[in-house]
Amino acid sequence: MAQMKGNTQPEGAPHQPSVFKVVLLGSSSVGKSSLVIRLIKNDFKEILPTLGCAFFTQMMEIDNSTLKLEIWDTAGQEKYHSVCHLYFRGANAAVLVYDIANKDSFQRAQNWLKELENEFSPEEIVVILVGNKTDLEDSRQVTLEEGKAFAESKKLLFMETSAKLNYQVTEAFTALARELLKKEEQNGGQTQQGSPPVDLKTTRIEKNKCCLD
Repeated sequence: MAQMKGNTQPEGAPHQPSVFKVVLLGSSSVGKSSLVIRLIKNDFKEILPTLGCAFFTQMMEIDNSTLKLEIWDTAGQEKYHSVCHLYFRGANAAVLVYDIANKDSFQRAQNWLKELENEFSPEEIVVILVGNKTDLEDSRQVTLEEGKAFAESKKLLFMETSAKLNYQVTEAFTALARELLKKEEQNGGQTQQGSPPVDLKTTRIEKNKCCLD
């Protein structure tokens, strides 16, 4: 079961960032890895499908609070489906990604949500639905209204993005981070005040041992 990590360091001790585990889920080639690379390196490259999983970390400064996202980018291919469940354990948040130009990927994101619902209660995990590849507007198969309506029906965060055009990628992860901090506060963390600009600080990109490529 996922648990939010509160600020429990002794008084006077150096401030430690809150650490949150985030899993990226979705069909192959919807742009999960591209979203993370855009967030961390502000770069875009055509990337081969992830094999197994990839691991990234990102530090963020939001509302005078420091948090560290440990991002697990899972493979979208069906043959890795059972393996992806291993990375659910201890997750604080999930990013469900679909391609707005691929209706099947939207349905697959909904199936991933059902599997998350079997593992977590709504209080245990923050979920954002992300419609990626808005740069393919001319080939759109999933309308903005469809994505938004489904997210609202399931009480999910929602945003459309384009990793290629750097459209709302930072905003999507910022919305997720804010909700994580909100839940942490509800679980005994420090109250956050104000809403200063978000400062993204790249830490590192790692290929974990779980990666096969």
